Amino acid sequence: MIVKPRTVGVVGCGTVGASWAALFIAHGLDVRATDPSADAEERLQQFLGRALPQLAELGWTGRGAVSFSTDLATALDGVEFVQENAPESEELKRRLLAEIDRLVPPEVIVAGSTSSLLRSRLIGECHHKRRHILAHPFNPPHLVPLVEIVGEDGGIVQQAARFYRTLGRRPVILNREMPGHIANRLSSALYREAVYLVEQGVASVADIDAALCNGPGLRWAVMGAHMTYHLGGGPGGIEHYLAHLGPSQVRRWASLGNPTLGPEVQKRIVEGVAEEAGDRTIQELEERRDRALLHILKSRTEVAGEP
Repeated sequence: MIVKPRTVGVVGCGTVGASWAALFIAHGLDVRATDPSADAEERLQQFLGRALPQLAELGWTGRGAVSFSTDLATALDGVEFVQENAPESEELKRRLLAEIDRLVPPEVIVAGSTSSLLRSRLIGECHHKRRHILAHPFNPPHLVPLVEIVGEDGGIVQQAARFYRTLGRRPVILNREMPGHIANRLSSALYREAVYLVEQGVASVADIDAALCNGPGLRWAVMGAHMTYHLGGGPGGIEHYLAHLGPSQVRRWASLGNPTLGPEVQKRIVEGVAEEAGDRTIQELEERRDRALLHILKSRTEVAGEP
């Protein structure tokens, strides 16, 4: 395997792919991007124009070269690592990964991306299966550090994890594949309850969101659920918490809902989000999110020395 890739192939230049490209470029890596869409190159350049200054604020000012081709073989010629970001279609990804597998040398790691599909199914038509991993980011990956890695070869998984760490990412490694990996399963569990609260008329969409980001969301930006409850146990830590407050968790679990997403619930959510967003456009909301993420990342680095 190539120890330190210098040229990365980015396959698929939608929001996620363009974000990966920006991260690679800001760390001085050369990017060879490809996407069959007619306007993909223009959209990529527009995204880079916004993302690279954000990364510069975090101290990543490298300027790797970027080239673009709609032809997959041309784009992947000479790459030392591949980051795939095609749409969430199992059939499409199976075909695409098999083609990538045929085009790049066996020592090149191919990192696929999927929110909920299984690696074992996606690489079914690949010859060099062991070099294929899933490396699932959280959007936007140039700012959010998480990368969830799934693979069958421990050495390749660790090598990929080391590479992502050089990019300021925080890789987590799954011991076995699971639909939705870790973070999306946690997010889905929380969103299910958020929808249930809307369905049951407990609170407005805006207040449900406010309860999350002004309460536990602030703590979760610093530490995860297990460590949060470790502190909640006081001097006795998590052992004390589980022994004395664990039953209260079980009671809450028993009351959690299993909502539907029928037309009426969808209508209430759509109307609630529109009210919460006000007159702000999607682009304005994204810019607000990214500004906040930058401040959080800077604070975490100052306090804990990590992105």
